[in-house]
Amino acid sequence: MAGATVVLVVFLQISFIVRALLRAGLTPSARLAWVTVISALPGVGIAAYFLFGEIRLERAKRERMREVRNQLLAAQASSPDLPLTLQGPARPSFAAGHATSGFIPVAGNRLTLLAEGDAMMDDMFTAIDSAQDHVHVLFYIWLPDTTGTRMADCLCRAARRGVACRVLVDDHGARHLIRSPLWRRMQGAGVALERAAPVGNPFISLLFRRLDLRNHRKIVVVDNRLSWVGSRNCADEAFAIKPRFAPWVDILMRLEGPVVRQQQAVFLHDWMTHHSEDLSALLAEDAPEPQAGSVITQVIASGPDDVYTTPSDALRAMIYAATERVFLTTPYYVPDMALHTAICSAAERGVQVDLILPARNDSLIVGAASESLYPDLLRAGVRIHLFEGGLIHSKIATVDGLFGMIGTANLDHRSFDLNYENSLLFQCSDVTSALDARQQSYIERALVIDSFDVMGWSMLRRLRNNTIALASPLL
Repeated sequence: MAGATVVLVVFLQISFIVRALLRAGLTPSARLAWVTVISALPGVGIAAYFLFGEIRLERAKRERMREVRNQLLAAQASSPDLPLTLQGPARPSFAAGHATSGFIPVAGNRLTLLAEGDAMMDDMFTAIDSAQDHVHVLFYIWLPDTTGTRMADCLCRAARRGVACRVLVDDHGARHLIRSPLWRRMQGAGVALERAAPVGNPFISLLFRRLDLRNHRKIVVVDNRLSWVGSRNCADEAFAIKPRFAPWVDILMRLEGPVVRQQQAVFLHDWMTHHSEDLSALLAEDAPEPQAGSVITQVIASGPDDVYTTPSDALRAMIYAATERVFLTTPYYVPDMALHTAICSAAERGVQVDLILPARNDSLIVGAASESLYPDLLRAGVRIHLFEGGLIHSKIATVDGLFGMIGTANLDHRSFDLNYENSLLFQCSDVTSALDARQQSYIERALVIDSFDVMGWSMLRRLRNNTIALASPLL
């Protein structure tokens, strides 16, 4: 009996190793990592690959997403937005963004950077209280705290006066809201509620799909004329589910102009994937009025249904275009090797590269994998700043004071390959300057780490970091 078990395990190991080697879309480093895990951990490695090794979406869900995408593309075909003839260093980045999600760069937009802290959410609440036609809300995490309650109350008031309010939340990220009285209160007020990527019975669901493919987007659209983009979840900066890392420091921008319709399209794609309601006509409406300043912007939406083009492509194009300075802010730094190489290459050719990370990461594993990359970064000349004023949760990249990107995507494999994300690429010196000033304020609350600090780490710490880094392509 024991011999038969060994034969079965070996057969399964070989089968899963072959499957990992044949799987499309994996980098060589990810293949090697999976082969190592499956070979070194019999049984456990096989189970890990089955659960997390492949992007498994239910066939019905894939077909529904394809159907919705076609509907929305047909609706956007009548859009008056015309492709711009872009010139200058940002052009390859916009081309990469278009390849990722199909949106074209559009001019005539206004971007307003909101104040840091809980006050940034007041801008949304004011707009929702003034909404006349519809309010669309999508959050990964929504907590039933002060901010979450204020948002729910605003939506209830809007729904009661006849505004169509639709709320979509990630089933795992917003589980505390879904189980709270706020969820039922919104439902009772007439707010339409849906859960993205429902977990259901995890034991049954695991047989058909991966449960860690989450909707990490944060989108609010009001009346097809206002929207917001950034890293902020619908929660207090005290972040009650992880208070020891608080405050969680986020970034949020208000959008006005034609790009709002691109944000709308991303929300509608997710809503119509989970709901039979056809709202594609909203994309055929006249575009919001062009705004003074004419900021060129483009939404970059990505997800695990397409891992061949990701936000990493646009970020690499941005960094390779840099000639003077690059600012990067992210809570999680475990990028693909191509992006990591681009960042190091920029510093090596004389570009000033400032990377802002949290001094204390809420994920011990990700924090260790990030630390394993510090020696490469410092050797290349990247300046690493460890933010000490809480957990830096903003996701920002700016180049040469001319263009940049903000949104929900971290600089890690999960954001690029596994999560549904939305980011905004923009070209405008004024907006970039505002974001550079915000990032400079982060640096003023950060500790600079240098090669001497890293050399002082214990052998045990370096061993831990480099061992965990072996699995970084899988994180």
